[in-house]
Amino acid sequence: MSNAVQTSSSSAPANGTNQAPQPHVRVDGETLVLEATAATAGPENLQLVHGEAQIPTYRRQFTLSRELDASRIEAQLRDGMLRLTIPKAEEARPRRIQVQVG
Repeated sequence: MSNAVQTSSSSAPANGTNQAPQPHVRVDGETLVLEATAATAGPENLQLVHGEAQIPTYRRQFTLSRELDASRIEAQLRDGMLRLTIPKAEEARPRRIQVQVG
């Protein structure tokens, strides 16, 4: 059994390429941190005389339950959707306990 977290990334492709900036995912202690910088694409053939831009950044953090196995987190980015799969720790999984008679 595992839990899944999904987040969408509407980032424009960077520098005219077909790839959007890749998000950064890390675990710091009991905290899961997601970070990304969105690329902004301007019109082609634009000659900039003066410009001012802010680079939009995204940061989100979650406190992980002790029932989750942070060492086995998997991350997959497809079509702008980041999917994290976080399995439960073996100790937290339900198990049968055999009852001894006698």
